[in-house]
Amino acid sequence: MKKFKTHTLKEYSNALSAKKPVPGGGSAAALTAGLGVALISMVAHYSLGKNKSPKVDLKIKKILRKSEKLRKRLLDLVDLDAKAYLKVVAARKGSLKKKQNALNEAREIPMEVCRLSYEAMELTPFLVAKGNKNLLSDIQVSVELLMAAFNAAMVNVKINK
Repeated sequence: MKKFKTHTLKEYSNALSAKKPVPGGGSAAALTAGLGVALISMVAHYSLGKNKSPKVDLKIKKILRKSEKLRKRLLDLVDLDAKAYLKVVAARKGSLKKKQNALNEAREIPMEVCRLSYEAMELTPFLVAKGNKNLLSDIQVSVELLMAAFNAAMVNVKINK
């Protein structure tokens, strides 16, 4: 199966809207977080060299490295969530232990989405203070996407108990 992270936007949207178990809400939450982090990276790129302080640029470079690491992991989670949910579907006909193991694994992915979303949000205050002022709305959109992803992933954490 083609990885969801390599789908075009249209292909992913079509797959998400189809009568199939994956991708679903967990995968969409991971993608949403990835988009939020991508905005952080964009603002960091546009902010580099805009300050007269080498210390500020150094911090922005660190933010950029961290945001790119988070973004790549979140895109991996788009597919890992789908794989984990397919195990839950397969385990429905199995033993109670098999069902619980599948649910436990399925809960780990959205927990990571929550953790990574939070880590990404922690990158934004410095960009608000020292980043390109023309992109403050992009940081705000980033935070909104990350909060939505966090909340959506938490729904899956709770349901997979």
